Amino acid sequence: MLKQRQQLRLLQKISPQQIQFIKLLQIPTALLETRIKEELEQNPALNEGEDDFDSPGEYDRQDDYQDNETDPEDSRDDEFSIEDFVASDDSFSYKTKLPTSPDEEEYEAPIIALESFYDRIREQLGMLDLNEDEKLVAEHLIGSLDEDGYLRRPIPAVVNDLAFRSNIRMTPDQVEAILRKIQGFDPPGIGARDLQECLILQLERKQQTEETRIAIRLLREYFEEFSKKHFARMKSGLGVSEEKLKEIYEIIVKLNPKPGESSSSQRNEYIIPDFLLAVKDGAIDIKLNRQNAPDLRVNRSYINMYEEYKAEQKKKKTASNKETLDFVKNKIESAQWFIDAIRQRQFTLLNTMYAIAEKQEEFFLSGGDEKKLKPMILKDIAEEVGMDISTISRVANSKHVETEFGIFPLKYFFTEGIATEDGTEVSNREVKTILKEMIDGEEKRKPLSDDRLSELLNEKGYNIARRTVAKYREQLNIPVARLRKEM
Repeated sequence: MLKQRQQLRLLQKISPQQIQFIKLLQIPTALLETRIKEELEQNPALNEGEDDFDSPGEYDRQDDYQDNETDPEDSRDDEFSIEDFVASDDSFSYKTKLPTSPDEEEYEAPIIALESFYDRIREQLGMLDLNEDEKLVAEHLIGSLDEDGYLRRPIPAVVNDLAFRSNIRMTPDQVEAILRKIQGFDPPGIGARDLQECLILQLERKQQTEETRIAIRLLREYFEEFSKKHFARMKSGLGVSEEKLKEIYEIIVKLNPKPGESSSSQRNEYIIPDFLLAVKDGAIDIKLNRQNAPDLRVNRSYINMYEEYKAEQKKKKTASNKETLDFVKNKIESAQWFIDAIRQRQFTLLNTMYAIAEKQEEFFLSGGDEKKLKPMILKDIAEEVGMDISTISRVANSKHVETEFGIFPLKYFFTEGIATEDGTEVSNREVKTILKEMIDGEEKRKPLSDDRLSELLNEKGYNIARRTVAKYREQLNIPVARLRKEM
């Protein structure tokens, strides 16, 4: 049975303008230019450049047009004021005007053309004498290499791929022979199936001295002992002295374990900073990088068009005129919403960066001394600027600041606090710095265990457990003591 009842519910809805602002906020400067170009292409009412109106007063600023023959619910003109779009840049509905300086410098991003890693490998195919099918097989193998330069797929799987996708019938031995030719390409080690083969391929390309030949034998017969640094077993098995083993070991560790990484254009990341921070006369100066945020305005012709259609609608109340008027008005509103979202984005970014700089003032004034970083979490900045933690998170996770001592992601400045013996709190980044210094200065014949590192940190006044030391060590990409051992 159907029943009617009243129910009180509290709902929270996000407006389209808020959604647009959130999306723009999390975009880094490097991608903002693309987003603005997309909006300029989609909305003809949006133009790039400063406002070119001679005088706002020359336009009819009547807020409403009346249409008595249409449903009142169809009319939303009381929400729309042409004054919003022809007014000067100072008439913001919120504090979004950014500080400007006549000597402000524009940040110029480097324009770099990079040839891809795969293109370089394919270019070398021309040096091989291959028939049409063999060339297709070689291109398939090159396309199967991962970003480190390894062929991770087994040869039988490649044979099946060639048969089903390209109708090429080849035996595993034939594919293996073509792979061996690719393994002769630069950089050395390319096309290897695993680390062992990669290192051996590089050694085979070197001058074949006694040390090189022993190094190849070591990798072929004692690779497990090599990976676990069991020096005694290697020395005994190879029948060499400790000095000779050390010399051979040094040859191997200087090889490149990821030959594709150094050549791949995918690994070349060029960061365009969102903020430019400098210290002048003992004070921190912050500027927002505006390179990819050009001045935007509402298209003047659309403003004129709206006025004309509005006047025409007053005289001739037709459905077609109203549809056209609504279309033009929607485009103008959309353009203004986008302009407001860009301004609000800039305002939010600056507010957040100013709050971070104030909290980490000692770090910036010291020239980037990690020990000067203070414990700081997202909640601290959110409370400082009066915004939600999620908003600060979006800013911190995708933005960078350029300083005189390097470019840093904003999330670099957010660190947990560690209590010391005297009750004060220090940044965990300070503890990591001290931990790294301890490991760098350890006796490599007897590396410090995590337990011993924990004891040494506690002696310095940092109450750190062994499991915390292990976590920080892993975050610093430092291996366990056994793998840090040297002869």
